[in-house]
Amino acid sequence: MKYIKTLLLSFTICAALAAQAQQYRPTDKSSEVSFSIVNHLLGSSTVTGHFEGLAGTIIFDPNNLATASFNVSVDINTISTGIGMRDKDLKKEKFFNYDKYKDITIKSTSVTKGTTPNVYILHGQLTIKGTTHTITLPFSATPSSGGIMFRGAFKINRKDYKVGENENKISDELTVSLSVNAVKR
Repeated sequence: MKYIKTLLLSFTICAALAAQAQQYRPTDKSSEVSFSIVNHLLGSSTVTGHFEGLAGTIIFDPNNLATASFNVSVDINTISTGIGMRDKDLKKEKFFNYDKYKDITIKSTSVTKGTTPNVYILHGQLTIKGTTHTITLPFSATPSSGGIMFRGAFKINRKDYKVGENENKISDELTVSLSVNAVKR
């Protein structure tokens, strides 16, 4: 009996160490969370911006995707389009409502292998302004010094998340692009 307990304890410790070795934290300074959307008021020009305040936990091992997990967020208060007045407007209730909702989150439900080498698919939940919808995010994962660089992009309809619902001067669809440098915890 003592042998079985020792064996189970050894297995538990090894499993915990293996999981810990694959745990990452996104770094805000060497990452970029950006978006682009067409503004029809400006002659159908594309407006770009980004968020900072990237935080969360990533568990990723390309050889064991069953254990992969992404739980990351950005701080809405950091939105930057290069125009201060627009940034203030985007934080108001009709857009992101920063007074009530402080961040945007992505939580994976699963991660699968893509159809090409080094491409993976994150299946998960995107929450903006208290509204959650399922997303599919194709991404690449490239080893970097002390971690992994994740890159991907996906499209969403802003009205699905009640962002600027009555605003017709901008397109409904926008593209979110991610370049996330994650380092081992």
